[in-house]
Amino acid sequence: MGGGSKAKGQPRAMAPVAEVDIAAVRYEPRPMQAPHLTGFGLRAFVWLLESRLLGPLLTSALKKQNNMTQMLQNTVIPERPMYYPEFPPQEPEQGVVVVAEDRDPVERVEEAVQCLAPYDPSARFTSVDEKNPFLYWKIRDFAYAYRSGITTPSAVAEHVIVGVEEWNNKKPPMPMLIYFNADDLRKQADASTKRFEQGNPISVLDGIFFAIKDDIDCFPYPSKSGTTFFDKIRAVEKDAVCVARLRKCGVIFIGKANMHEFGLGVTGNNANYGTARNPHSIDRYTGGSSSGPAALVSSGLCSAAIGTDGGGSVRIPSSLCGIVGLKTTYGRTDMTGVLCDAGTVEVASPLTASVEDSMLVYSALAGSRPMDKLTLRPLPLCVPNLVSSDNSNILQSVKVGKYTEWFHDVSDSEISNTCDDALNLLCSTFGCQIQEIILTELEEMRTAHVVSIGSEALCDLNAHYQEGRRTELTLDTRTSLALFGSFTSTDYVASQCIRRRIMYYHMEAFKKVDVIATPTTGMTAPKIPPSALKVGESDYVVSANLMRFILAPNLLGLPAITVPVGHDKQGLPIGLQLIGRPWGEASLLRVASAVEELCLKRRNRPSTFYDILKA
Repeated sequence: MGGGSKAKGQPRAMAPVAEVDIAAVRYEPRPMQAPHLTGFGLRAFVWLLESRLLGPLLTSALKKQNNMTQMLQNTVIPERPMYYPEFPPQEPEQGVVVVAEDRDPVERVEEAVQCLAPYDPSARFTSVDEKNPFLYWKIRDFAYAYRSGITTPSAVAEHVIVGVEEWNNKKPPMPMLIYFNADDLRKQADASTKRFEQGNPISVLDGIFFAIKDDIDCFPYPSKSGTTFFDKIRAVEKDAVCVARLRKCGVIFIGKANMHEFGLGVTGNNANYGTARNPHSIDRYTGGSSSGPAALVSSGLCSAAIGTDGGGSVRIPSSLCGIVGLKTTYGRTDMTGVLCDAGTVEVASPLTASVEDSMLVYSALAGSRPMDKLTLRPLPLCVPNLVSSDNSNILQSVKVGKYTEWFHDVSDSEISNTCDDALNLLCSTFGCQIQEIILTELEEMRTAHVVSIGSEALCDLNAHYQEGRRTELTLDTRTSLALFGSFTSTDYVASQCIRRRIMYYHMEAFKKVDVIATPTTGMTAPKIPPSALKVGESDYVVSANLMRFILAPNLLGLPAITVPVGHDKQGLPIGLQLIGRPWGEASLLRVASAVEELCLKRRNRPSTFYDILKA
């Protein structure tokens, strides 16, 4: 795809990005080619990959089979490299309220609450009949219940403990949490209950139950990143910055959530502790790598969770589990205290049951670190004013970009048709426009992303890997690291040249549209092979299907959000992804809120659900 030519005896040369005739581009899907392995086959494959003699031959064959060698080593790319996202200047967003990031998180959250429709308990605490849609309890529901004496954080904590322990004790193991301390949870809940009894809750987030992914520091819990050993070589001394901001608001942390080991997979498989299950169908994956966070929120055991997203790791599990997953602009949130804090594709972001809750959590945890303010020059931190008289007019002016051929490249047309229906409903209700766009060099983008995230991950882990920790890792992690270790410095630089090209194409698209819409994933939740539970699984074809639409926000640092818009014939959730301009989180939240409201009746209760508020 994109511009490129090859003269006889000469390497392939890509045309300068500004000279590529985008209108002439034809979508040419190229399926990932790799074996699907579990059990003994996976063990043998890893042995071959790690062999000094056979490993290089095998990784070389895999890369050639997927056109990576030609793309990275046999192609002249005229653009200079872009080593981290470089954003062109952006216009301020319309209809927003600035919640300045230098303010206290409590003040920012209260400012965000004022941008929501007035809270009406009668619409939430009435009997639900079969004609009404299934609704998750929102953060403001818990706040109202605590303030009015309907229940207390301590009472809710007991229901959470029962649910968590039920999952932790299942056979085979399928824990949502890797680290859980019931006594500590009760202690936090008791402190919150006392604040309500004294009439001094800290904020609307006081007493709200959160899970933290296992690669984000939450003192005094260990951070294992899904491994069996990482807490032994890296001690947790204080909260990550994003966690500290939430704690300041009175949040209750229920523990460290399960994840794909080191985040190097998008199914959520974890052979070390057991694989978290999808609450909509427990024989299926949650998606990953933020598997535990998504399962906990989807099942009702907590209102929100914080995950990390370097390759769809918040949006994929949110989509497969039927919840909302927000991926913020690169640099919008301080990553200090997150294991992947030096990468160029990853952010820490919320998974919530609703867009409203996502907006509240985002307002609390966002805020760039000083160095990112200097290099990235972020626009002010904003939230959409959803009660503004201009809200409908702003929605009416929204132009939604859609690359139709790519949009429909899914495993089952039911996915793209459901997303199409949601977009058409949005446009017919508010008068938005859908505009056809073309996004070229998508295969190149996939390659540039895997080289970027893979090289950064290996750089973080290589010292431990070389010092003998390799055999303590799961087999699929070792498969990934062996592939990442085959990337050269020239591969990495070539990938950064591709990053600049892909940024150009997307910025050109954003001159015509306000958001880009895609299905979040190319398939719904895949089944878990029984043989994968004990030793793991390597299935790059499934991973490619799950990751098809989510890579640009990571490689380019763009904000994105997934919203549940329906289910397939098997009852599995389908998510619609909206991608925004740099620093455009408020605009995304506005459109996502409208989509969510229109699709509420299409949302089904998970087969495994805990009503911790009314229990």
